[in-house]
Amino acid sequence: MDIHYTVTREMLRRKYSQKTIKTYLYCIDKFFSKCNKEAGKVSKTDVREYLNNLIEKNKAGNTINVNLNALKFFFEEVLGKRMKLNIKYSKVPEKLPVVLSKEEVKGLFTAIDNEKHRLMVQVMYSAGLRVSELINLKVKDLDIKKNYGFVRQGKGNKDRIFIISESLKEKINELIEKEKLCLGNYLFNTNRNTKYGVRSLQQIIIKARKKAKINKKISCHTLRHSFATHLIENGYSVSEVQALLGHKSPETTFIYLHTAAPNMIKVKSPIDSL
Repeated sequence: MDIHYTVTREMLRRKYSQKTIKTYLYCIDKFFSKCNKEAGKVSKTDVREYLNNLIEKNKAGNTINVNLNALKFFFEEVLGKRMKLNIKYSKVPEKLPVVLSKEEVKGLFTAIDNEKHRLMVQVMYSAGLRVSELINLKVKDLDIKKNYGFVRQGKGNKDRIFIISESLKEKINELIEKEKLCLGNYLFNTNRNTKYGVRSLQQIIIKARKKAKINKKISCHTLRHSFATHLIENGYSVSEVQALLGHKSPETTFIYLHTAAPNMIKVKSPIDSL
């Protein structure tokens, strides 16, 4: 059996992203380079031992989780084997995500001269969108009057709702009218009338960071982290933020309590007034 071909075909059928397919294939290859068994002869014990070995090597929780999901997909969904694995590991990331302050976000916007590029970055931050979700937005996905839109087939092939900022509604409407966009058009198009690439957005962020003199290593995803952290700082609950980010588990969203903590801890201990 050609594992790459079979896994890729099944994942494409289920509309997984190319990035996820590449990651899963890498994890499966790494497993078989250690296991040295034919796929049909691999047991649940083999998989558990491999994952436990990753845990013993202090691999990050996210790394273990990706490997677990990749192997479960291959053995359960492709081969039809039962692989119910109860692997215990810490999901707490080793490093907290880089987050911009509200002032730094403002500075980043100001540093972008191109109006469309600035609007793209503003929409990405204001709604907590992933860069792939932003560039795939279509006019028909927006209900601007009601201040919301839909991410179609986002991460995990799921749809979710997102908020449209009141302050950006007019700019979005002006863009649609100016470029005479139809419902089926992408909201943001290049001068060649094609969809923007992820790399183009990353370059916009890097250029703006330098111009704004922000001394942090940031990417498009930093805006999503900042969006979530600022919502927590503004008093919104973890469950509310979780829904807007499209996280399966509240545990994933809890990290933003840690990034928001320095600005939230303003209560003075009663011992200080004794």
